Amino acid sequence: MRLPPPGDALRIAPTVRRWLALSCLLLAFCAPARPADDPPPGADLASVRAWLLQHNPELRARAADAEAARAQAVAAGSLPNPTVGISLQGISPDHPSPLPANIGSTSYQLRQRIPLWGKRGLARGIAEQNANALDAGRDAAALTLLAQAETAYVRYWHAGQALRLVDERIALLQALEEIAGVRYALGMVPQQDAIRAQVLTTRAQGQRIALEETGSEAGMLLNLLLGRRADAALAPAAQVPQLAVASATLGEALAKLDNGAHPALQAAQAQVAAAQDALRLRQRERWPDISVGVGAMQRGHRIDGFDLMLEVELPLQRRALAAREREARRLEEAAQARAEAQQTSLGGQLGVAWAQWRSARRQRELLASTRMPQAEANYRSALASYQVGDVDFNALLDALAEWQDARLAHLDATRDELLGAASVRALEGDAP
Repeated sequence: MRLPPPGDALRIAPTVRRWLALSCLLLAFCAPARPADDPPPGADLASVRAWLLQHNPELRARAADAEAARAQAVAAGSLPNPTVGISLQGISPDHPSPLPANIGSTSYQLRQRIPLWGKRGLARGIAEQNANALDAGRDAAALTLLAQAETAYVRYWHAGQALRLVDERIALLQALEEIAGVRYALGMVPQQDAIRAQVLTTRAQGQRIALEETGSEAGMLLNLLLGRRADAALAPAAQVPQLAVASATLGEALAKLDNGAHPALQAAQAQVAAAQDALRLRQRERWPDISVGVGAMQRGHRIDGFDLMLEVELPLQRRALAAREREARRLEEAAQARAEAQQTSLGGQLGVAWAQWRSARRQRELLASTRMPQAEANYRSALASYQVGDVDFNALLDALAEWQDARLAHLDATRDELLGAASVRALEGDAP
């Protein structure tokens, strides 16, 4: 390639730079865009649930255990590995040699042990039931973790909403302080009115600090349940969490539980089925298995004959067989007892959670329909009366405190209702 003279190179340098800039711009537009990072959870409950089900390390470990158990079920129902044997006979002590042509005879044998009486099917069934128990256990753990995450999220949301209400209280107290200051300057009220408003403002600011720490603690707990760093960023809660209870009555919820809808009960029943199959397998060990085999005899360089073999196992260790059967029977009884205890425990927990949820819901409805409107109307009336001098400043502050306390009480009742709903939903057993 012929190079241009130095002068020409200097003359085309600006053109080259322009072409390089244009090429870089085209590459920037044509290059595929990098996928945006996943937005942090926390804006709503759906983002929290999705993140937990996808990223929680405990759920991932349980899912891997269940997959391993499924693979084990295939191996449990398979035949044992066959055995191959070679027997060298007639080796000369004077000229020992392992070569078949230099010895008297060589026997080749292939043997296969065959379990009978449905033992392979029972072993496969035990492994499959254990895998089913692990699957159901994973769903039960997911329900528990979802309830814990929903509880943490409700507290996270509640702290944010309570902060908003406290900020409104501080703003109202500052406005009342200004009103009291103007009236004090006009000689209409004592200076104590403005000072008391300042004291109440300071108290509200202390309450705000406590709420900030409560919200930070709830956020760290939520991150822990989601499998994230404790200080990972969370999106601010954008709306009231929606936690609907599926059952209309406690009786309906208990009936669903009696039908085995909860994954924990399904896991317990799968363990019972596995224990029953294990007992049947132990009982069939009293019946013998067989082994079959084929062989060939080589003399020199030729096959001299063939062998067929049949072996029968003799289960003569009756005391050991009886002990293993007794062990399997007791394990079955233990599995049955655990299933019954699980049923009773879940039913009791559901009854308690249902009562707490219903009480909180009734409190919220009462506050929303009576106390909050009454307290707000009382404050509006006290404010108007204070501005014309009909009531003193203490009565106005008391009316403001009653209104704000009613709003906080309604928010607390909403939080308690949502916490109860999270517990009821986890105990009803709807799979995630």
